Amino acid sequence: MPTCTVEPRYSTERATPAIEEAPTAAAAPAPYFLSLHYNAPHWPWSAPSIEMAAREREVDRAEIMEGGSPRIYGEMMQILDAGIGRVIDAVRRSGKDTLVLFTSDNGGERYSNIWPFVGRKWDLLEGGLRVPQIVWWPGHIKAGQVTDQVCITMDLTATCLAAANVAPAADHPLDGKNLLPVLTGEAPVSERTLYWRMANRNQRAIRRGDWKYLKVSDREFLFDIGYDPRERGNLARKRPDLLTELRGLWEDWNRAMLPVPDSVTPGLSNLQEMLW
Repeated sequence: MPTCTVEPRYSTERATPAIEEAPTAAAAPAPYFLSLHYNAPHWPWSAPSIEMAAREREVDRAEIMEGGSPRIYGEMMQILDAGIGRVIDAVRRSGKDTLVLFTSDNGGERYSNIWPFVGRKWDLLEGGLRVPQIVWWPGHIKAGQVTDQVCITMDLTATCLAAANVAPAADHPLDGKNLLPVLTGEAPVSERTLYWRMANRNQRAIRRGDWKYLKVSDREFLFDIGYDPRERGNLARKRPDLLTELRGLWEDWNRAMLPVPDSVTPGLSNLQEMLW
């Protein structure tokens, strides 16, 4: 992978020349890195048609965009798709050996189609945790394949470093796992144990294989999400031994983490509606 100056955020307009102007691997063998964060689709619900509608109706555009709509959401997705297309086109034009990763930071909200999962942003149900992830690396990763490997955003750091042949700093061990061996077919899918916690409703969760422990306020749940991805069947009473084991693993992990600040303000959630 070639090199360029690392900056934390680019718009599409800044990303494309940064890719095209980065030296080739022959000129500068050091890797380059681009972190591109789109705000769409997200509140504020803004799209080109809003500007037109505001002018036609002689109203404040903020009054139209406040609640959003499926049509506005669709426009935002089209703009997002077009921007990503321009970035990929720039990569192709550059001829640089580039690994591209596309994902989201949390589950969908409001107009998102998260079927078959339950929950959404602000929840530790699968609808709040599972997000799209696409990996594109021509010549290295076979196109069109789908993997069942459980992964988490922290894995992307280890994966990018491995792709760039850069060793992690010895005094800063990584939380994530390099996904390239699985993506290239050199290693089989492996079982993972992942942990979450959230100030909103004092939520906590752990997933080990297909078993998931979830606690919301003072309610505890145990799900077999391989069989029950919608998390409808609480098996806590039938498997108290497993519930206790997973709860203990989460508590061991939590003791090794920094405490959640008291200043964190929980957000609104529809989790109670989903579970009861």
